[in-house]
Amino acid sequence: MKIREINAMRGPNYWSVRRHKLIVMVLDLEDLEQKPTDKIDGFLERLKAMFPTMYSHRCSEGVAGGFFSRVEQGTWMGHVVEHIALEIQTLAGMDVGFGRTRGFGEDGVYNVVFAYMEERVGRFAAKVSVDIAQALVNNEEYNLEDDIQRMREIRESERLGPSTGSIVEEAAARGIPWIRLNKYSLCQLGYGMNQKRIQATVTSNTSNIAVDLAGDKEDTKYLLEQAEVPVPKGDIVRTEEGLKDTIKYIGYPIVIKPINGNHGRGITANINNWEDAVEAFAAAKEVSRSVIVERYIVGEDFRLLVIDYKLVAAAKRTPAGVMGDGKQTVQQLIDETNSDPRRGYGHEKVLTQITIDNMTKGILEDKGLTLDSVVPAGEWLNLKDTANLSTGGTSTDVTDIVHPYNVFMAERIARIIGLDICGIDIMTTDISTPLPETGGAVLEVNAGPGFRMHLAPAEGLPRNVAAHVIDMMYPPGTESRIPIVAVTGTNGKTTTTRLIAHIMRLKGFKVGYTTSDGVYIQNRLLMKGDCTGPASAEFVLKDPTVNMAVLECARGGLLRAGLGFHSCDVGIVTNVAADHLGLKGIHTIEQLAKVKGVIPETVRKEGYAILNADDDNVYDMRKNVTSNVALFSMNEENPHIKSMAKVGGLSAVYENGYITICRGEWKMRVIKAVNVPLTYGGKATFMIQNVLPAVLTAYVRGIALEDIKVALESFIPSPGQTPGRLNMFEFKNFNVLLDYAHNSAGLRALHNMLQKMDEHPKVGIIAGIGDRRLEDNKDIGRIAAEMFDEIIIRQDKNLRGKTEQELIDMILSGIHQIDPKKKVTVIPSEKEAIDFAIKNAKKGSLVIISSDVVPDALAQVTKYKEEEAKRLYEFDSNEDIPNL
Repeated sequence: MKIREINAMRGPNYWSVRRHKLIVMVLDLEDLEQKPTDKIDGFLERLKAMFPTMYSHRCSEGVAGGFFSRVEQGTWMGHVVEHIALEIQTLAGMDVGFGRTRGFGEDGVYNVVFAYMEERVGRFAAKVSVDIAQALVNNEEYNLEDDIQRMREIRESERLGPSTGSIVEEAAARGIPWIRLNKYSLCQLGYGMNQKRIQATVTSNTSNIAVDLAGDKEDTKYLLEQAEVPVPKGDIVRTEEGLKDTIKYIGYPIVIKPINGNHGRGITANINNWEDAVEAFAAAKEVSRSVIVERYIVGEDFRLLVIDYKLVAAAKRTPAGVMGDGKQTVQQLIDETNSDPRRGYGHEKVLTQITIDNMTKGILEDKGLTLDSVVPAGEWLNLKDTANLSTGGTSTDVTDIVHPYNVFMAERIARIIGLDICGIDIMTTDISTPLPETGGAVLEVNAGPGFRMHLAPAEGLPRNVAAHVIDMMYPPGTESRIPIVAVTGTNGKTTTTRLIAHIMRLKGFKVGYTTSDGVYIQNRLLMKGDCTGPASAEFVLKDPTVNMAVLECARGGLLRAGLGFHSCDVGIVTNVAADHLGLKGIHTIEQLAKVKGVIPETVRKEGYAILNADDDNVYDMRKNVTSNVALFSMNEENPHIKSMAKVGGLSAVYENGYITICRGEWKMRVIKAVNVPLTYGGKATFMIQNVLPAVLTAYVRGIALEDIKVALESFIPSPGQTPGRLNMFEFKNFNVLLDYAHNSAGLRALHNMLQKMDEHPKVGIIAGIGDRRLEDNKDIGRIAAEMFDEIIIRQDKNLRGKTEQELIDMILSGIHQIDPKKKVTVIPSEKEAIDFAIKNAKKGSLVIISSDVVPDALAQVTKYKEEEAKRLYEFDSNEDIPNL
C-alpha cells in the first residue's frame, strides 16, 4: 500500500458539511486491490486479537460486530485502514466515530476519510493505520501501545487546555465563531470588527495592570493588607539571611514559594525546621529571584472563581494522595488510584494520573517512607505539596455553601486588583464561615485561573463557568459575526466578488474580499496570488478593520481543506461547467456540483442561497439548503423563475434589456444592461449573468435600488477594478482585449461577445493546461478555431505534468477538427507571444489574450499603451511647433 497524500479538512467540505474535522487520505492499495480480507489467511483473527474493542464498530451492518462481519465476508483494505484509524484514536482517548471509504476514480485507489480531534494526531493516525494494516496482512508483530502513547503526547502538546477549550466550546454553542491564532492558547472569538480575544482565561478586556499586579505577589499582598483583607504574615526574601530573619519574625510552620510562580512550581508547604527551609528556598529560587516566606495557615485549600466581579464557583482542592489499607505498598496504592477510569493522561479526563516526581519522593523521604512502604489502614498519605489538578489532585465543588461574607470578600478582592476573571486561593477550616472567624487567610490572587476544577470536579456539581466569560464578552444583543458573502462556480466568481465588494464599499462598509488575484482589505491589495482558499478567508475574518467579507471560494481549497468559515449569510453559485475534472478524485460534472454545493449548504437559515436557474446542476442545489433561496436567470421565461414567482419568491432576471429584480409577480427594474459598463454596452452577456447575483445580494442585504444602480454605473471594467477580466486597451490602429478565460465555458462566453464586435482580424493567444483532460484541451482548440481568425499557441509557466509538445498537440488536434487550414503560430513564452501579436497587429484588428499570469500580461500591454501615447504626444507637439 502507498499513501499518495493526506489532507485535513477544517471546515465544511465535500465529504461532510456538518463534520468539519476530517482526514482525507488518498490510498493506493497496489497489489492488495486483488486481495480482499477474506482472501488473506488468518487476517480476521489477527485483527480481533489486536483490536477486541473494535467489536463495537457497527459499520453498514448496523449492529455490534458489524465491521467484523464485513471483514469475514471480504472487504478491501482501505475500509480496514479507516476503521483502524478511528479505533486507535479512540484508544488514545479521542473518541471519534465518523468514517467512510470511497473510490478515487482509479483502479485500486481510495479516499479513506475519518474524523479527528487534533489534526496532528489525525495525520499520525492515517500513517500508522496503514502500517498496522500491513503488519496484519503480513502476520508481523506490531507494538500498538507505542503508537497509542505517541498520540496521547501529540494531543496534549496540540490541544487547547481545558479552560480555553471550555470557552471556545461555549462560544461555538452560541453560534459565535472562533479561530485559533497560534499553536498555544491565543484564540479569536467572533470575526472582523466584532472580534474579541482570549488567551487561556485572560481576555482582550482584561486589564494589563491587573495581570501584572496578580503576578507580583508582593504588590498583591500589600494591596490586600491595605484593604483589611486577611493575608498570612510573611515577607519577600532574596537571601538565606533574609530567610532566617523572616522565620524569626513569623515562626514555624511556614510555606515558601516563588514570587511569580504558577501551577504549584517551586512551592513547599508546612515547613517546620531550618534544613527543610533552606532546601525549599533553593527550589523556589529556581523559579524566581525573589521568594515569599509566609506563615503556614492550617486548613483546607479553596479556590474562589470570580468572573465579571461576581463569584461564579468555588472548589475545595485536595493534593494528590492515597488512603492506606495496611496491606498494599505506596506504589500499589498509586497504581490502584490511577486505575480509576476518571483518571487519564494530561487533561484527557476529569482527573489526571498521579506521577511520581521529585516532590513525591521528597515527601516520602521526609516521612521515612519509600514506594515499597505499606501505609497503615485508614491513614491518608499526601503525595504532593500542592493541590493542583495537573499533578493528580482532586476538587470538590462547594459553591453553594460559601458564606455570604466570603462571597463579598472575593468580589471585593477582584475589584481591588481589577481582574475581570480572577482566581482567589483561600486557606480556611470552613468556607461556610466568615474568614476572619476561622483564622484563615487569602493566599494568592491569580490572573488566568484554571477552570478544570469547576468544569469537572471529582465531587459535587459541575459549573459551566465558561458561560459567564461569554456573557461578559458578548452580552445579549452584542454581535460577534460580520456579514459573509461566499461566491463559487466555474466562471464569473472573481468579477461577481469584486462587484459585490464595490457595491458594499459604496454603502460605507469596510470590506475585505478574496479573489484569484489576491486578498483586498478596504480595496488595498495585501496578499497577491490565487487567494480563494480557507487561509485567505481567515485572513479577512481575522482583520479587525473589516465589517463585511466577500469571499471567492474555489474548488481547490474546498477539496484541500474545506471552507475557512462555518456559515455565511449569502452563498452564490454562478454555474458549474467542465473544468479541472480528473483532479482530486473529481471526475464528473455531478461530483463537481457537489463540491460547489457546499457553499449554499452553509448559508445560515435566515440568509440566502443565490442559485443560477439556467444551470440544472446549480438549481438542484436548492434541495439541500436550509436557508432562503433566490434565483437568477438570463431568461424571464425560465420555468424555474416562473415557479418562484408563483410562490412569491425572489429572483433577478435579464428582461427586455433590463437588469430586473422580481419579488413574486412584481418587477423592479434596476438599470438597462447597456448602461452597465461591465457589460460593454450589453455585448458581454456573460457579464450580465455576473451582475444578476450581485444585484440580488445587494438587495437581500438591504441596499436600496437607486444605490445599486449607482454602484453598477460606477464599476468600470479596467485593470484597476477587474484585472484580467475583459480589460480593453484601445491603441491607435488596433485594440487588445485581455481576459482570464481559461476553460471551455469561459471561451464560449467570450466567443458570444466577440461575434458582436466588428474588429477584424481577431487574433487569439491561447494555451493548453497540463492538469486538464485531453478532451478539455481539444475543446479549447475547437472553440478557438471558431472564435479567432488567427491563433497563437503559448504555454503556461507551470506545465502541470504534461510536456510542452503534448499540450501543443492537444490544442492543434482540436483546431484541426474545425479548420485544418487555420493560421496557427506556436510561441511558448507568454511574453514573447504578446510581443509578437502587438508588433504584428493589423489595422482594425483585435488581439485577444487569454492570460496565465494576469499581472505580468497587464503590465506588458500597459507598457505598450504608454509607449504609444508618448509617441503620439511627441508627434503632436512637433506638429504644433510651427504654429507657435
